[in-house]
Amino acid sequence: MSRKYFGTDGIRGTVGKPPVTPDFVLRLGFAAGRVLAARARTAAGSRPVHPTVLIGKDTRISGYMLESALESGFSAAGVDVLLVGPMPTPAVAYLTRALRLSAGIVISASHNPFDDNGIKFFDGQGEKLSDAIEKEIETAIDHPMGCVASADLGKARRLEDASGRYIEFCKNTFPSSLSLRGLKLVVDCAHGAAYHVAPPVFHELGAEVIVIGHEPDGFNINAGVGATHPNSLATRVQAEGADYGIALDGDGDRLIMVDRSGRIFDGDQLLYVIVKDRVKHVGVESVSGVVGTLMTNLGFERAMGRLHIDFRRSKVGDRYVMEMLKETGWSLGGESSGHILCLDQHTTGDGIVSALQVLAAIVRFQQPLDRLVSDLESYPQTLINVRVPADLDWQKSPRVVQACADAQKRLAGQGRLLVRASGTEPVVRVMVEAKDATLAQDTAHEVAQAFAAQPA
Repeated sequence: MSRKYFGTDGIRGTVGKPPVTPDFVLRLGFAAGRVLAARARTAAGSRPVHPTVLIGKDTRISGYMLESALESGFSAAGVDVLLVGPMPTPAVAYLTRALRLSAGIVISASHNPFDDNGIKFFDGQGEKLSDAIEKEIETAIDHPMGCVASADLGKARRLEDASGRYIEFCKNTFPSSLSLRGLKLVVDCAHGAAYHVAPPVFHELGAEVIVIGHEPDGFNINAGVGATHPNSLATRVQAEGADYGIALDGDGDRLIMVDRSGRIFDGDQLLYVIVKDRVKHVGVESVSGVVGTLMTNLGFERAMGRLHIDFRRSKVGDRYVMEMLKETGWSLGGESSGHILCLDQHTTGDGIVSALQVLAAIVRFQQPLDRLVSDLESYPQTLINVRVPADLDWQKSPRVVQACADAQKRLAGQGRLLVRASGTEPVVRVMVEAKDATLAQDTAHEVAQAFAAQPA
């Protein structure tokens, strides 16, 4: 679908620059409200309906402004609003589904710096909006904004027990026969939306919990902490003599973990542990297949083969992992960045829920994390971003085509080459992974040089 405003994960950008401006978000709220109201009326037939949406946000200072704009837009469209304040993205998905609402909206730019922000939508089932509904909203945004009659305006109120509901939901994804007693955890909330909900989840399941990244001030979200900066967590885990560290990102849907030695475990490794646990303790029939992305390590793919589990790659982005999981009917997938989808537990990626699945595996296997991944051979990867002319069709460049062909021959049976264009800037990403790190580096540089030699 050709998108004017929506990207692969909602609408996102720098605050104050289109489309992340208060006037645009006001029109977005009105447009989305009209589309949702029309769909609700169609579904209800002759019954009167009054749609309700839930709005959550992360801890960025711009969230106050954008929340007010969205609320006003929905109200003008005749849609009621439930406000929950700072709340992880997956919590909004859960609450939307649990309360049988028309939609859930999250004001967040995930792992980006504080001066970015964005808007994400979930449908009434707690799943990301379909392309068709996003297209309807985009079309409606460009129409003049109006307002329903005063008697039909939407109302807004706070959902006071949102945190408690979500905490209990997360805890219920951890097997009731298990406990985290005896484990000492450091939980890094990235000064983000999970700062007040993640610590109680692990504490109430029995763990000793030390919290960092839990003092948001509107400006420090993701700043040197969280899933995108796990080194600070590794340092704290070692200093505290903790068993594990759990790093979330600003909106709580990513997970990176650290063990007592300071070793960092990425999304591929954590997904592998979850799959391994399902196969051992639930049965291999519970894992029909697993979805990764084009960036998933080749070692993971080969590990799935050893477990006799089908593996497929989607485009990069958890949206595309989700789409492929729906197509296949599978429940497990993820990205090395830490987006992990366990659709047998939740409708979307959830950092807290994913951490609980990994911890359940550690408890059930009675083995530390490093041992659980000891049979997962991660191939060394080299990634090079090459700036190229915006209109370059590299597949028609003889020099680039030849360099790629030579690389494929050199890597045959030993690794793989991935070349993909960035969707947001005139950059081509060249990634090579191979058993031998030097082979990966040399091959990636040779292909990158072919791109760099293209005329401007």
